[in-house]
Amino acid sequence: MWMLGPVGFTAPLLLLALPALPLLWLLLRAVPPAPLRRRFPGVALLLGLTDEDAETERTPLWLLLLRMAALAAAIIAFAGPVLNPAPPAAATDDPLLIVVDGTWADARDWPRRIDRAMTKAEAAGRAGRTVGLIRLTDRPEAPVFHSAAAIRDRLAGLVPQPFAPADLSAWAAALGEGRFETYWLSDGLDHPGRADLAAAMATHGPLTVFETPRPVIALKPPVFRDGAVQLAALRLPAGAQQEIEISARGPDPAGIERELARTTLVFATGQGVAEGTLDLPPELRNRLTRFEIAGQPTAGAVSLTDDSLKRRKVALVGSEADAEGLILLSPAHYLRQAMAPEADLIEGGLSDVLLASPDVVVLTDVARLGNAEAEALLKWVAEGGTLLRFAGPRLAAAEWAPGEDDPLLPVRLRAGGRNLGGAMSWGDPRTLAPFAEGSPFFGLAVPDEVSVTRQVLAEPGPELAARTIAALADGTPLVTRKETGAGQVVLFHVTANAEWSSLPLSGLFVQMLDRLVTAARIGMTEDRALAGHSFAPVQVLDAFGVAQDAGNLPGVTGEALAVGRPGPDLLPGLYEEEDRRVALNVTAADTTLQAAIWPAGTPVEGAARDTERPLKGPLLGAALALMLVDILAALGISGRLSGGLAARLMLALMLTFPAPAARADAAEDAFAIEATGEVRLAHILTGDKRVDDLAQAGLRGLSMRLFERTTVEPGDPMAVDIERDELAFFPFLYWPVTADQPLPSVNAYRKLNDFLRTGGMILFDTRDAGVSGGTTPESKRLQLIASGLDIPPLEPVPEDHVLTRTFYLLQDFPGRYSGPVWVEAAPPDAAQAEGMPFRNLNDGVTPVVIGGNDWAAAWAVDEIGIPSHPVGRGSGGDRQREIAYRFGINLIMHVLTGNYKSDQVHVPALLERLGQ
Repeated sequence: MWMLGPVGFTAPLLLLALPALPLLWLLLRAVPPAPLRRRFPGVALLLGLTDEDAETERTPLWLLLLRMAALAAAIIAFAGPVLNPAPPAAATDDPLLIVVDGTWADARDWPRRIDRAMTKAEAAGRAGRTVGLIRLTDRPEAPVFHSAAAIRDRLAGLVPQPFAPADLSAWAAALGEGRFETYWLSDGLDHPGRADLAAAMATHGPLTVFETPRPVIALKPPVFRDGAVQLAALRLPAGAQQEIEISARGPDPAGIERELARTTLVFATGQGVAEGTLDLPPELRNRLTRFEIAGQPTAGAVSLTDDSLKRRKVALVGSEADAEGLILLSPAHYLRQAMAPEADLIEGGLSDVLLASPDVVVLTDVARLGNAEAEALLKWVAEGGTLLRFAGPRLAAAEWAPGEDDPLLPVRLRAGGRNLGGAMSWGDPRTLAPFAEGSPFFGLAVPDEVSVTRQVLAEPGPELAARTIAALADGTPLVTRKETGAGQVVLFHVTANAEWSSLPLSGLFVQMLDRLVTAARIGMTEDRALAGHSFAPVQVLDAFGVAQDAGNLPGVTGEALAVGRPGPDLLPGLYEEEDRRVALNVTAADTTLQAAIWPAGTPVEGAARDTERPLKGPLLGAALALMLVDILAALGISGRLSGGLAARLMLALMLTFPAPAARADAAEDAFAIEATGEVRLAHILTGDKRVDDLAQAGLRGLSMRLFERTTVEPGDPMAVDIERDELAFFPFLYWPVTADQPLPSVNAYRKLNDFLRTGGMILFDTRDAGVSGGTTPESKRLQLIASGLDIPPLEPVPEDHVLTRTFYLLQDFPGRYSGPVWVEAAPPDAAQAEGMPFRNLNDGVTPVVIGGNDWAAAWAVDEIGIPSHPVGRGSGGDRQREIAYRFGINLIMHVLTGNYKSDQVHVPALLERLGQ
């Protein structure tokens, strides 16, 4: 292919005919032929007369240029011009193998990857080569090569998977024999066996890799620690400083899924990890179902929550009822005060509380249990429970036979204990030693005023040091722990009241109990706790992070779930077994993102390239049009173009060249005329008559407000069928999303993407009270629809966005509901000029606005202009409707004027209005 600037030619030798076009001048001078000259005296009688059929002596210059342009267009068309062609590859007849990782990390820019793959397939098809396609998240099998057209159809329906391949080396053995060229669209991550597969592909022929420069961002599972939810995010590559928004979602008191909290994490320059905390009250934390990174539509940016963040159920056993006036002597009083803010407390006999399936059972000064109770308690511990015991006079006085081990105690105890600080004591009261690094209490500050005056002693033994998680300054164990099955037994060697120590009077006591109680159910996801159980999937994630009902998916074993690696038979999601829920996320606590490393010399392409566009068809059409004009011009010059002949020629042309459907269909002609006659707002037809009628009424009301308050005078709104109608006529489309509307076809997606790329705006409205990206059916459908659109990264509308001031100064953007609104994210390098209140964002119009506030209902009016749907109550509802109208006006003014209001010349006027 020969290149001339951005245009390439597949048959450049035909262009050699262009320099020969001047010869057309000589050829056309003979048409019409020059008249013969004969001297005849009688010609004087003809002087002054006019010939009715005049003929020109030579072809007019403008007609000559017209004919040369027609021939030039035909010559260039047959030379095979292509705008922005794919980089020329070495001439070869070898098949082309397109390899797609197809992982969750690909979902961040999946449409662009499919476009790139289609471009490569088309280029191979023009060269007469066959094409193969494999997705590495599928089970390995030998590639099969087909025609380029067949591969295009497969690419149109290809979607990524919500997991990564387990071992790519298995694909190396499945490649078979023979030569082929490989084009690998990589997600940029290093997966097991990638080097082996790359080396194997290189033995079959050239290998080219495509990697997008857009970073991969993932969210680790949240952990509750130190009284707050600990969050951590990963990114690759680690570039400049970057902020991301983490949204915590869950049901509100009405059961509607919505955002419950939000926080910001900051990636420092050159760092691949960002950490932060989210401090939530227990009641709110107990409702959390998922965390997600705003503007990152991938499964890796979503982390589902399970029992690890829920409030714990703690059972208090062995404490007598608080005597009147002696409440400060009751161990249960101190435990209630310490645990009630973070846990649900139940009290009663041991047999009764075990029926309630508590997370923690607390025994205060209980020496021995009956055989039946001890067996039941030991079984409960082995299944993952935490037994928390406190010493006291009864436990200190208990005696055990030599060599006897109590399975419900972490260590063997000496009878009697020891006293500190009294007249008959062994010494002064002891303070606490700092907590060791392996202790669950590591990091807690030890107050100097906490001291111990009495304790039960542990028998020395080889396992004592390993089981000690807190000790006194002299090394004597204060808290010991032993793992039993999937659970644990913990013993405080002092009482739960202030009788033996001042620990229960300190804040350290609350912190220590909080860590033990919080960690109680985290161990339920360990291998030992999951083994031997079967879990049924409740929800599963797709590659775009959308939670879907598991339907009839089969259950999985606890052993498979304990491995924690999603795959084709174990999708990321939420799994349930009786009263226990376990979340399987794409990323785990120990996940790291490693960049893919390719063999030396492997070319790696980026994503910064325009779409390839063949120009042969448009040029041939232009040549044909010029030739038709030439025919009419020649007939007109010669005087042969009468009215009847012109009509017959037009009829013959219409019969010979059937008009396109868009011109042949009178209804479509009328649609185009109506749409372009004046500014019109339009809405997408959903197939639901009630929703479509409401959208029509909403845009009618907004058009009336625009007519009344601005210089924009829109006509009646129009309904648009994205499969049939032209979208370029409209600057703005309102798309109410319904749960059951069909997905657009490939052609409709192409029209929608062209509309977005050429300055159009779509307002997506899920009408679900602001739950975009959640689990409502409308939100799920929106994310499926958006997966095929070329939508840039998104962010909530920032305070300095031009939408807040295009006509009205706004802070909220309500409709019938008031929820978050998303727009295109500002570029990372957008800076605020010195002395200016707004960033300089003069870079166009956001192509999409996404929300769930049901704006059409707030805008809707009937035929005489009266609001047809209620909004809020009383004057507050009227105010909300007015703000909704103002948002709509700002939105349309933003579409029509771009970022005009971002110009710094408007800042003084805006500051003056803000001051008022």
